[in-house]
Amino acid sequence: MINLQRETKINLQVRDENGAIEDRAKHGVVWGPRLAGLDQSVFPMLGHLLPYADTVFNHRQVSTLLEEVPRLPAGVLTDEFAREVIELGQAVLDGPGLYLWFLGD
Repeated sequence: MINLQRETKINLQVRDENGAIEDRAKHGVVWGPRLAGLDQSVFPMLGHLLPYADTVFNHRQVSTLLEEVPRLPAGVLTDEFAREVIELGQAVLDGPGLYLWFLGD
């Protein structure tokens, strides 16, 4: 059984098509009720994250993700992590064969 009582953090990486890490966030996001409670119909990318699993976004999905970030309710992501999502997401869009990985505990 998964223990979600402890603080669970989701980290972020850019990886190439072979899985090599190209870049990573310095900050993670703590899984909590605000992130868990996102309406998946309004935030289809971030609304599907899980605290215990990895989620990989391709080029097209990253475009949708970057549209979501500015619309997030206050407190879902820290300002630092939101900036890193945007920066690393843009790196995925700028480079061929790159993917954005959200890494759960």
